[in-house]
Amino acid sequence: MATAPQPQLPLFYKDLLPLNSKEHGDWKVSSFDNAGFLSDTHAIPLTVDEFVDAQRNYPIVFTAGDNPLPIALFGLNEGVNTFIGDDGKMVADVYVPAYVRRYPFILAKLQPNSEEMSLCFDPTAGVIAKQDEGQILFDAEGKPSDYTNGVLDFCRKFEESGQRTRAFLEELKKLDILMDGEIAITRSDAPDTPFVYRGFRMVDEKKLRELPTETLETLNKNGMIMLIHAHLFSMNLMRRLFERQTAMGKVPQPASNSAAS
Repeated sequence: MATAPQPQLPLFYKDLLPLNSKEHGDWKVSSFDNAGFLSDTHAIPLTVDEFVDAQRNYPIVFTAGDNPLPIALFGLNEGVNTFIGDDGKMVADVYVPAYVRRYPFILAKLQPNSEEMSLCFDPTAGVIAKQDEGQILFDAEGKPSDYTNGVLDFCRKFEESGQRTRAFLEELKKLDILMDGEIAITRSDAPDTPFVYRGFRMVDEKKLRELPTETLETLNKNGMIMLIHAHLFSMNLMRRLFERQTAMGKVPQPASNSAAS
């Protein structure tokens, strides 16, 4: 089978194959039994279109470095996901990021010099194969099924949302209102030894308030101020996330920690 170019695979993906009727005409896709593929993941990529929904459940921060991207924190430490139950499933009634819902499919470039993207999948996910049960990927004539067309549409919309997300971050950089984040959390049983989390970026509220009135009006009109506020409101969930980790017995010794990477 032809393999898609993969110099560096995205989070979760261990391999990529282009989906095509010649090789996968009689294959089907079944549902995941659980969310084990993200059980050790503490930070999930997020798009700006998801901020309002995601901020109800997760702290939304930005990755460190020159090209920050938004992520939803499922845990405050590497390898800790507080939203996966003992049964390997996502806890009920929380927003599931589109990045997770897209897996194991993805749009990828088959030719490095071409802008054309093809629908690919991760064969190691174990849910796409020649099997009796599941959704068909192609009809008897070799045309994409309604399910496959739906997946393709979802992936295309995800890419478009990614472009809006990058544009949003470019504006934040131009406004120079991002700062290195630091959250210190203390427990009642150890008030003198705070847990300090760094390694992420966040909007500087002071700089935001000091922006010119005209700039703030523009941010309000183009919807950016709503996204910024969703991010800032979500930061109040840091302590709740810490408490979730504590209940799971997965809080390390007090020291400098990393909430994002």
